[in-house]
Amino acid sequence: MAEEINEDYPAEIREYLSAFENSIGAIDDMLKTMMSVSRNELLQKLDPREQAKVDLVSAYTLNSMFWVYLATQGVNPMEHPVKQELERIRVYMNRVKEITDKKAAKLDNGAASRFVKNALWEPKPKNASKVASKGKSKK
Repeated sequence: MAEEINEDYPAEIREYLSAFENSIGAIDDMLKTMMSVSRNELLQKLDPREQAKVDLVSAYTLNSMFWVYLATQGVNPMEHPVKQELERIRVYMNRVKEITDKKAAKLDNGAASRFVKNALWEPKPKNASKVASKGKSKK
């Protein structure tokens, strides 16, 4: 059926239409996978950071699809509030990425404890201080 559709359009856009059709198919497959599990069930299996990622990707995807819809209806999405919404979501996605990157740089507990142990002041034994003070008084 795709070949029949492509014959109706100019050769210059056939490749773009074919790529678009493949993308729509991939989106459809992903949506079916996501919809096969309830949202609550999915989120219960994830930590809060992963939950935030799922929510942000879902919101971004939905708004991106609306962007495409507006474009197909002849509305310039650059002049529509959806542009600001996509930018807002992108800012939050960057924040989550920064937090994830900071968490990735974890502390090496063994190295940290050795560093602290070596940096701490240790008192000299009592005998060593008496010997040192006796030597000073004799001079």
